[in-house]
Amino acid sequence: MQSTTVHLMRHGEVHNPEGVLYGRMSGFRLSDRGQQMVARVAQVLRDGGHDVAAVTASPLQRAQESARPAAQAFGVELGTDERLIEAGNYFEGMAVNRHRSVLAHPRYWVRYRNPARPSWGEPYTEIATRMRAAVAAALTRAAGREALLVSHQLPIWTLRRLLEGRPFMHDPRRRECSLASLTTLTFDGRRLVGLRYWEPAAGLLPGASDMVPGTSVAAENEGAR
Repeated sequence: MQSTTVHLMRHGEVHNPEGVLYGRMSGFRLSDRGQQMVARVAQVLRDGGHDVAAVTASPLQRAQESARPAAQAFGVELGTDERLIEAGNYFEGMAVNRHRSVLAHPRYWVRYRNPARPSWGEPYTEIATRMRAAVAAALTRAAGREALLVSHQLPIWTLRRLLEGRPFMHDPRRRECSLASLTTLTFDGRRLVGLRYWEPAAGLLPGASDMVPGTSVAAENEGAR
């Protein structure tokens, strides 16, 4: 059978001095460090002899900026796939890390009624379905070669849990999906035969800030006080 590789890349560090949970909001660009991160990923893939035939990103600005260096490095057109977008979240726009006490207000309690769904945002099943479809499309576009899909932490992590047969409900602090990381899927035909997680920009993570660092060494972004 034909071997195809799909790299799921999370975007780089975002310029977010207020520590806003930006979700699907427009206008959030990469920071200078974030630009360095994604350039590093493109360089590692190119210098490592990878054969990237397609680069596709979420429509959000931070994802598009994260994908551009790789598209340029491999001389391919940057595509956009709405299915790679960030998960919807009711608390979008709030500085959640800075004002955690606000989340305890009774008006939000209804949002916590079902963490397995979850009731505060886009259902895990819907995230997994659209991400799986985006990977399937990439398998067709890059058959026999490699594809790079640039998305966001929760969509990537949700798909990984699906592929590994684990429950969707999880502790965000245990997500293995750092800024500018790669979750690499290897397929024999349409059958998944390998999954690897790696951090080409690991050297830039110390000193970086992240809304949900997970297992990363990046600091939690609490924003300006």
